[in-house]
Parts: sequence; C-alpha cells; structure tokens
Amino acid sequence: MNMDKLRGYLNVAIIIAVLTVGYAALSAAGTYGSSIQPSSYRSFYVTSQGKAVGVPDVAEFTFSVTTQGGTDLGALQTQNTTAVNKAIAFVKGDGVDVKDIQTSGYDISPRYTSCQYAYSSITPCPPPTIVGYTVSQNVDVKVRDFTKIGDILAGVVKNGANTVSSLQFTIDDPTSVEAQARADAITKAQAQAQAIAQEAGFSVGRLLSVNTNNYQPVYAYAKNMSAPAGLGGASAPAPTIEPGSEEVQVSVTLQYEIK
Repeated sequence: MNMDKLRGYLNVAIIIAVLTVGYAALSAAGTYGSSIQPSSYRSFYVTSQGKAVGVPDVAEFTFSVTTQGGTDLGALQTQNTTAVNKAIAFVKGDGVDVKDIQTSGYDISPRYTSCQYAYSSITPCPPPTIVGYTVSQNVDVKVRDFTKIGDILAGVVKNGANTVSSLQFTIDDPTSVEAQARADAITKAQAQAQAIAQEAGFSVGRLLSVNTNNYQPVYAYAKNMSAPAGLGGASAPAPTIEPGSEEVQVSVTLQYEIK
C-alpha cells in the first residue's frame, strides 16, 4: 500500500471520529437541555392549604414567685426559693412528672432610691443607692391529666406562687394530625393543578418538586390568675378548664412540568 492511500484512509478515519464525537456531544446537550427545560422554562406551581383537627393532650402553664424586700439579698433568695420549692412539691404531689417541670427564669433586680428633684432647688439629687431587691422565679409545668388542671392551677397559688399565666393546650406528638393535613393539602393542590392545566390548554407533566410548611396554632383558654403576696390565694375556687380542639394547618406547594 502506497503512502498516499494510507494518508487517505487516515484522513477518512479522523473525519469519522470527529463526526461521531460531535454527534455524541450534541445528543448529550439535547438530553440535558430537555431535562432542565421543564423546571426552568416550562413548569408551573400550585399552592394549597390542608387542615386537620386534633384534640390537645397536654396543658402547659407558667407559675411565678416574686419576693420583694430590703438589702439582705440572701434572706430574700431563701424566702423565694422556699416558696418555689413548696409550689413544685405540690405539683409533683398532684401527679405531675418531674420531666414536665422546668425552671424557665430566675431574676434578681435591685431597687434604687428615687429623688423628687425640684427644678428651683440648687441642691442636686444624690447618687442613687440600692434600697432593696426583688427576686423572682418562673417555672413551666406540663399537665397531662386534664382532670387535675383546675386543682393544680389553684393549688400552686395557695402554695406560694404569686402568678399563674400562659395557659395553653398543645398536641404532644402532632405527627399524625400533620399527616392528615398534609394529605388534604396535596389532594387540593393536585386538583388545582389539573383545573389550571385544563383552563390554560396544556397537560400536567411530571411532578418536579414538593415544598411543605406546617403551621400549628396554640390556643390559650385562661387569663392570668394572681394572688396578693402573703395571702396565698386563700379561698379562690379551682377554675374549670376546657381544652377544646386544635386545628393544624399545612401549606403545600407543588411544581409540575408543562406538557
């Protein structure tokens, strides 16, 4: 075989190889383009909200003990802690588990002298000095036996708490209720997607993405209960507490390919 024919075969082989690589590149680019096009340029979104109702199984509230006195801070702290411990002991004695009792705040605030400054006087106010302290503690409590809520709310006041507040009801494990609400939202969103496609004259393609957002409101059913310091809530009757129901809402956004 002479050199001219050999060169000719090599040139043909090179041309075929270049064409093959080019075709493969174009084919890959076309496949990639069709895979990203629906989500980037040919897709639409629908958003819907689903709801489900559950019955709360946990009542939560906060009780506070506030002690105010002179400059003997140690004595005030002892007095405050004694009252808090008495209220906690009552809560435990009424069947509340220790894991459902949590100290959520401890505060010591100084009180200063005040000066009634007369603008016509040439005597300035003296520097403020501490005349006493206020010690307060907050304790969060979860009650799972709803038959005891009223007695516990009244009892902590009788056993040293100055204030009971922030009563609210929640579902301890809302997973199943959220699942019901999410299924409701997806069903509504799917129907909405089909309706939009029919009205706009196209077909619903692949589901490209799903985004959810849970919203679980918590309802409070009682106002603050207070007792004057030192009186211990002498003879107030236990309130009647009703947990009611809790509505869990889930918002779902679906992204579909346009066919």
